[in-house]
Amino acid sequence: MTTAAFDLRAKVLGYVFVVQDFTVLCAQTLAGLARPPWYLREIVFQLDRIGVGSLFIVILTGLFTGMVLALQGAVQLEPYGATIYVSRLIGTSVVRELGPVLAALMIAGRVGTGIASEIASMTVTEQIDALRAEGTDPIQKLAKTRLIACLIMIPLLTVIADGVAILGGWLVARLYLSIDSYFYWTWAFEAIHRRDIVLGLAKPVVFGFIIAMVGCYAGFQTKGGTVGVGLSTTQSMVSSSILILASDFLLTKLFMAFP
Repeated sequence: MTTAAFDLRAKVLGYVFVVQDFTVLCAQTLAGLARPPWYLREIVFQLDRIGVGSLFIVILTGLFTGMVLALQGAVQLEPYGATIYVSRLIGTSVVRELGPVLAALMIAGRVGTGIASEIASMTVTEQIDALRAEGTDPIQKLAKTRLIACLIMIPLLTVIADGVAILGGWLVARLYLSIDSYFYWTWAFEAIHRRDIVLGLAKPVVFGFIIAMVGCYAGFQTKGGTVGVGLSTTQSMVSSSILILASDFLLTKLFMAFP
């Protein structure tokens, strides 16, 4: 067997082991959700850190997303004389797709990297080993608390992003396109169905799980001192973004299969 074949085999085995270790971490964290200790103070701290700390960037993301959709939608609908229906385009696009995905990507850049860098710093400074020596399970104290906070706050932040995006679209529609507010809000809410709301809330739960677990995994697997902390932070951001986009496609396809 050639050297190239050996290298390829080693890379494939490396990816397999990464998936295996990540799956084990996810299983241990999910199993820990059903048993104490709960670390309520740490959970509240993470709720504030993830939710309140990400509120500003989520609001800005939602606002400009809605404004851009209104401008672009008006350009596409104007040749058909349907500019008044731009709110339908904004409502469905934001709730189904853009709101959950863009909010998750912004949160992954802020929260996911923060989780990875924090746990990575604890790993390289042997604080994780100190927790184990004291009889504390790092997965329970670090991974579980952050997972709970992400599963609670990211759907809430997504709802806020959706609402702000529709509001941003209304600002452009009213001030720039001269669309009556009554027609805008009537068509916007009429276009959003129960199925859209379910899909729009299911995606953030999955995205929250991805952001929390990828960040924790990158942190726990850190090696190489401070250089490793930077690598883990970058790995967390890239991996989270790819998994968010891939899972978004799979979830959308799954919901389309069940009309």
